[in-house]
Amino acid sequence: MATPGELSSIATALEELTRRVTVHADAAQDAKDDETATELFAIERSLTGASRRLTRLTASLRRS
Repeated sequence: MATPGELSSIATALEELTRRVTVHADAAQDAKDDETATELFAIERSLTGASRRLTRLTASLRRS
């Protein structure tokens, strides 16, 4: 089973990945590449949701 420390490390990596996707989404939007921007922003939302869930799980495990 993953420890809270391991999950926290994964959360950090996920946050960095989300930031990278956001940078590319913004660049696609600036370049008027609407299809790519739309997809990347959808991916960003999914990653943000996953990050929140992972953070909640980590906090829950630390309380246990």
